[in-house]
Amino acid sequence: MDNKTVPPYFNFTLFKSYEHVRIVYFLITILAYFLIILFNVTILLTVFKNKSLHEPIYLIMSFLLLNSLFGSSALFPRLSADLLSNTHRISRPACLIQLFFIYSYAISEFTVLSVMAYDRYIAICEPLLYHKIMTQRKTFLLIFCAFFWAFFCMTIAVVFSSRRPLCGNQIPRLYCSNWAVVRLSCMSTVANNIYGYLVTLTTVFLPASFILFTYIRILIVCRKSTAEFRGKALQTCLPHIVSFVTYSIASFSDIALSRYEPGQIADALVLMISLEFIVIPPLLNPLIYGLNLPDIRRKVLSMMTSAKATFIS
Repeated sequence: MDNKTVPPYFNFTLFKSYEHVRIVYFLITILAYFLIILFNVTILLTVFKNKSLHEPIYLIMSFLLLNSLFGSSALFPRLSADLLSNTHRISRPACLIQLFFIYSYAISEFTVLSVMAYDRYIAICEPLLYHKIMTQRKTFLLIFCAFFWAFFCMTIAVVFSSRRPLCGNQIPRLYCSNWAVVRLSCMSTVANNIYGYLVTLTTVFLPASFILFTYIRILIVCRKSTAEFRGKALQTCLPHIVSFVTYSIASFSDIALSRYEPGQIADALVLMISLEFIVIPPLLNPLIYGLNLPDIRRKVLSMMTSAKATFIS
């Protein structure tokens, strides 16, 4: 198809399979977004209001939760509107903006988890040097680098995608995926493939390898320590481990999905895999950290008790 005949918008084709239950999916979407905002904002307010929680681990955790709000806000408002609409079109500029924000969130999740792994490594393996190494200034610098790298990678990806002539406008997803847009190009996708592999290597496999390395070192230290020390180490590391494993499974599933041709996988499976990396972590992370970190749990319960007393009075 000649590029000149392609309309300047994309159609999300996956919505056609769920037209008869779109109201149900709309209500589920609204509920999920509401819970994501409620859970994440509650933990963020708890950390913000309590100076005793202005420690590196809680600051890094707060940025992880902020990233969850950032990513889910790039998806849910648009998805809710599409579920109520009879047409599921998005302009090319709006599509590029959406995929920029969604995949910046995706990359940042791994890089921030890497910063958190470094913090736990220093806290457990170099406890006497912890406060000297993990200063507040260094913490913010590491967080800045984590987000900067994500935005830098996606800026280049969007520039690549925006310059390619298109020979189609059908996206078999509920939102804009970078590879789904690239696949519609009339030109060879070799350059995009190479860049995609480089981004995957530097933003997924390298952070994952670093996190695994830190936990190997932590396990070595714990083996030589007392049972009480191991218990405390597990308590502080468990939320991070659960977040890392959950997000790794979800993101690797999405990466694998992007390499399949439309129609090779059932629509229901495409729906589940394409949404899990941007739905499950934002819902799960605040619950994990709120329930497993004693300081956070106590402060949240205290804040809820105070709010209840104020409401009753």
